[in-house]
Amino acid sequence: MLCNSVIRSAALAFAISLSLGAPSAFAAEQTTASASTAAVQRKAVAQGLYELAFSPKQNAVFVASSGGFGDAAGPSQVLRLNPETLAVETAIPLERKAFGVVLDDANDRLYVGNTVDTSVTVVDTATNKSVGIVQLMEKKVGKDGKAAYTHDLRELVVDGANNRLYVTGHSGEGSVLFVVDTQSLKVINTIPGLGNAKAPGLALDAKAKRVYTSNLLAELVTVGTDSGKVEQRFKVSAEQPMNIALDPAGKRLFVTDQGSEMIRKYQASSSGFESKHPGQRVLVLDRTTGKELASIPTDAGPLGILLDAPRKRLYVTNRDGGTVTAYNSDTYKQVATYAVPTHPNSLALDANKNVLYVTVKNGDSEPKGSEESVARIAL
Repeated sequence: MLCNSVIRSAALAFAISLSLGAPSAFAAEQTTASASTAAVQRKAVAQGLYELAFSPKQNAVFVASSGGFGDAAGPSQVLRLNPETLAVETAIPLERKAFGVVLDDANDRLYVGNTVDTSVTVVDTATNKSVGIVQLMEKKVGKDGKAAYTHDLRELVVDGANNRLYVTGHSGEGSVLFVVDTQSLKVINTIPGLGNAKAPGLALDAKAKRVYTSNLLAELVTVGTDSGKVEQRFKVSAEQPMNIALDPAGKRLFVTDQGSEMIRKYQASSSGFESKHPGQRVLVLDRTTGKELASIPTDAGPLGILLDAPRKRLYVTNRDGGTVTAYNSDTYKQVATYAVPTHPNSLALDANKNVLYVTVKNGDSEPKGSEESVARIAL
């Protein structure tokens, strides 16, 4: 048997990789003959890039840089980029490695997930400074006598108006939802029941007082922010449900179904769940029933997803395909493809200027310790 520390290391490596990150009823219909590069501007920025956010208030792009791992690792930081040139305007140093981010623009706060420390760093976007760390849980001593965190984390969502931050905590023995008071910067609740597997997807409907999560047991789990408990649980047809985009005007959820062999092996070894579907699609689900409404084919390895509801556009990063694909969110037809090799990861949108920002992970061929990129796509 593997010792607890080895199991923990493997689980953590998988969690970090997640951050990297039925036949369709609709035919793909592209307006471009091939993947377009004309609208794509790109710049190498720093090592270990993960999620990013665009701030209309600050007119800036904020991107998390973990610095990478090993002897060649750089510093952990949040980088403030010029939204036109992608030049680094400010480097905000962090004590802990940075992965996921969520922006509360009205309150000048960027919340940064520290996956390896099961904590959140709070950054003031007006002063470009780290102003606090929220420790979501403490280490526990295992059977091997060593102290370690029992949960790691991935996604964050924020309800700025109600001073709440929600963060998923992953564990094969029971994933949870951490609830943080953003004024006191204290954990006020830890809600169990997200499933005995990693829970990659997270979306908030603040008005309806619901948080939606996906897990790698092919489930959609709904948590009531008012009740503080799991309200619904559905088996869904996405066998590897990853990131989630929520339609604010209706009942739809858009979920990337990745089809990764690495995830397939994790599912089989951790829970005995057998994932057979090849994935490479976005599933449209009714969030009140879990029913499949549509299946949209994508390029290989869909991960990040973003809905621009006013323009009826849905954007997806395809890690293995090296592309970002755009769809009409009403007809589900593909309308554009943008080439951003090697591994496009996370998305942010400047809705006023109709510009998409994408973090791009390096491939195996890039030298160890080389900088990763941010792409700017004029839509």
